[in-house]
Amino acid sequence: MTKKKSSDFRYNTGETKVPWAAVGENYNAKDLKQVVRFLMQGEGDAYQAAMSAVDQSIDALGKIATPPGKLSLGSHVEACEREVNAYLGTDSALFVTNATAGFEIAYKYANLQVGDEVIVPAITFVATMAYPVSIGAKLVFADLDPLTLNMDPKDVEKKITSKTKMIVPVHLGGYPVDMDPIMELAKKHDLVVLEDAAHAFGTSYKGRKIGTIADFTAFSLHEVKNCTSFGEGGILTTNVDAFKGEMSRARFLGLDFSGKIKDWLYDITAIQGKYGPFVASNNASTTELQAIGLSCQLKRYDKILAERRGAAEYLNRRFAGNDAILSQPLGDKETLPSFHLYLLQIDPAKAGGDVQILKKKLEEKGVTNIPHFGPLYRFDVLRQLGYNEDEIAKSCPVCEEVFYKRFTHLPVYGLTEEQLVYMADAVLESVKEMQAGK
Repeated sequence: MTKKKSSDFRYNTGETKVPWAAVGENYNAKDLKQVVRFLMQGEGDAYQAAMSAVDQSIDALGKIATPPGKLSLGSHVEACEREVNAYLGTDSALFVTNATAGFEIAYKYANLQVGDEVIVPAITFVATMAYPVSIGAKLVFADLDPLTLNMDPKDVEKKITSKTKMIVPVHLGGYPVDMDPIMELAKKHDLVVLEDAAHAFGTSYKGRKIGTIADFTAFSLHEVKNCTSFGEGGILTTNVDAFKGEMSRARFLGLDFSGKIKDWLYDITAIQGKYGPFVASNNASTTELQAIGLSCQLKRYDKILAERRGAAEYLNRRFAGNDAILSQPLGDKETLPSFHLYLLQIDPAKAGGDVQILKKKLEEKGVTNIPHFGPLYRFDVLRQLGYNEDEIAKSCPVCEEVFYKRFTHLPVYGLTEEQLVYMADAVLESVKEMQAGK
């Protein structure tokens, strides 16, 4: 009988006569069949015949296979982190449950306290602001660059005060924020910069991959992103040399294997942040299967990006003939977006109406379009916490203009050639209808 593998710091880690395995209950051949059916869905006689053959093969495999000795934070997670480092040009990649968990580690490093200010863009996903709001820090909203819809460094500079502790640029849709002036402001005022790169895995800024620039960068591997890890996951990187050795402990409750308490395997110690120690209160451990999923997609990621870029370039070519349509910036040789989203803007004066009319026309034509995301200060949770949305709106005029009148997003993945052509036709036809007053 093949010996069952086991490996976990809490249980036996070597040869033993009476093992205590790390995996409490293994998956079997019957379970694997359900996984295959989930990942490879279909119907019809041909599908059922193929699945019957797969079932027979899995049953045969189950009679001779050995289950894994570890399901989380094992060799595949470690290997995947090395692969991400090689791709990004970093040396600190930490595979976590999601980007939000990565944000929390960075926010805790900065030792945010009640009343501290964090500058975030006026438009982003709620996860960007969740931790600061939850601990009583104050959000300060930076207005947007009208071309990219990313935070405007000039407005960031205006909104820095003596209470500012962090700047959190968000690379919306995968197009990079203008990071050089952000980093200069951070250096001048001794601020921590956390890049929300949820959309920007693989994005480059002036020849540098996102992940190599700021103090911290968090990427999302959620199911809708360019690169995924079976539905959820995230990567956190840091350029703070003194914190690189703390990353894995920050992921898992501050466990410290370099020291032990009496008669036990490890200690739990506080983690050193920028202004002093903090307690790691989260378990953001990832699984071996997630790591395998990410590794598989990472191997073909250049092809994924090329396909997305090709779709964006096609849309730009199609829209070039109508000056009412402001196409997605494509970057250049050194600044390369990830094209997570296609940013579609219009000039309302030239288009004969605002984007709300265009969105409705596209929906009527069967084209899904989504204005990622809404102004954060419009959410009820901030009103409940005392934020004055009207005053904030006055301080973010570009955000108000582009969200309500100018922009939406189009998909650039998972489309057939016919669908891509139809979408471009629908946009052009809709704008022409608006211009004709229809």
